[in-house]
Amino acid sequence: MLKLRSVYLLLFPCVLLSACFSSGSQEKKAKQKLIDTARQDSLALIFDPANNNKKLDEYFKEIHRKRNYNGNVLVAKKGKIIYEGTFGWADYLHRDSLKIDSKFQLASVSKPMTATAVLMLMEEGKLKLSQTVDEFYPEFPYKGITIEMLLSHRSGLNNYVYFTDGIWKQKYKGMTNQDVIRLYAEHKPAPYFPPNRQFHYNNSNFMLLAAIVEKVSGQDFDIYMQEHIFKPSGMKNTAIYSTAKYEKIPVDVVGHDRVWRRSVRQDFLDGTTGDKGVYSTVEDLFLFDRALRDGRLLNQQTLDSAYTPHSKLRNTYFGYGLGWRIYVDSAKNEKVVYHTGWWHGFRHIYLRDTKRDIVIVILSNLVNGSINQIDEVYKILGMPVVRRGAGNDDD
Repeated sequence: MLKLRSVYLLLFPCVLLSACFSSGSQEKKAKQKLIDTARQDSLALIFDPANNNKKLDEYFKEIHRKRNYNGNVLVAKKGKIIYEGTFGWADYLHRDSLKIDSKFQLASVSKPMTATAVLMLMEEGKLKLSQTVDEFYPEFPYKGITIEMLLSHRSGLNNYVYFTDGIWKQKYKGMTNQDVIRLYAEHKPAPYFPPNRQFHYNNSNFMLLAAIVEKVSGQDFDIYMQEHIFKPSGMKNTAIYSTAKYEKIPVDVVGHDRVWRRSVRQDFLDGTTGDKGVYSTVEDLFLFDRALRDGRLLNQQTLDSAYTPHSKLRNTYFGYGLGWRIYVDSAKNEKVVYHTGWWHGFRHIYLRDTKRDIVIVILSNLVNGSINQIDEVYKILGMPVVRRGAGNDDD
């Protein structure tokens, strides 16, 4: 027995040392992977404007000149940028020119990022899509509304943007997500329809999802997103800003409504996040696409579910998945996932053709209809025209 104990005592330090080496080796590999990924992201952004796609350059210069498009553009194919452009003013009042790293309020383009956070927590086993809102917030007065219904806009809830307008008296003091949940509990506005009856796009859904991320993670939503989505994706110029935390949002790009003299002042609705509130650049949105495609954020099975319509297709081709708008043509094996954004003087298109590995990012801070129809961009890139009523049946 003594002999066996001696052997054990001799072996134990070796085992411990081996474990330490193994742990140190794994940590070293993890650090090296982060370094390699950061290098890969930096290389992906290297682009010489002299190599701009000439047809795209002509098109965007034309809509800047003829339709008064104002904003930033990036187009990439197979992981390589093929076009970048900046057009006009960041703030017309001060005549500040836009730069390629100018940060825009993304409006509803924030929603795919919120959805990514929720699905990440699901993959980690920290929540289930079948769980209901009142499991996380018992004071929430509506029963049977699941996380999946929120992600796919099938909750039937009243839109907080409208029902809080007459209730929140301090119009320029930011209202938080927690404030909205409290107002739901106090006022109990009638839902539009029962849960899961139909699709109805609604900002309340993603505001609640951000609140659930906070409850599950134990972190403020902006901090969670920075640590788990933005940093792993290499998005160095992206953050969530709320008027509930900042008296003045610390970015230079101002939203303008239709004409330059109408710059849009941020108000109490800029306090809530999840449905909006991400500020980012065209290049960082490209990096977000690469992080999703490379599997850095979610596994493929989860992405496939997010990119699958969860309601009956509208206009033959258009649906909504889990945080993504979807164009699908099964007969031609076409799928495009995208999101648009429109909020307080900002209008955007963020589109990802999964078949051709094409990314289109068009951000605008002058809402004047200049990017309502970009059919020519799709044709230049050889992809389907993603616009309702575009006549794709005849393509």
